[in-house]
Amino acid sequence: MSQQKQFGVWMDTEHATIVGKENSEDGAIVIVAHVKGEGVVNNSNEKSQNNEKRTLQAKYFKEIATHLQNATHLHVTGTGQVQEQFIHYLADTPQFKNVKTKECTSNKMSDEKLLTFFTEKLN
Repeated sequence: MSQQKQFGVWMDTEHATIVGKENSEDGAIVIVAHVKGEGVVNNSNEKSQNNEKRTLQAKYFKEIATHLQNATHLHVTGTGQVQEQFIHYLADTPQFKNVKTKECTSNKMSDEKLLTFFTEKLN
């Protein structure tokens, strides 16, 4: 597994925490980044609000993906359905088309618990 780059992402619609292996030698899992999504401003026009929501979600997903360079394996967890939407986004992105993904749901955790959780999932 030394040539594989493994990452884990805990996410909801507003925040994502990305973890990854520090280097392929010792396999220590570390926090790579925290990404905050932007909320949609209320708009009286439902169509405009929906378009803004899609645009902001794509921007949020793109920001997360910038931290997953050369990923071969990705485990996504979190609340709601956003992790499934993110996996579909990655599948439609050429550089992530061949990434092996797994998903599950979990409640928000502290960074320490998240590192423990992904240490078990990525090894």
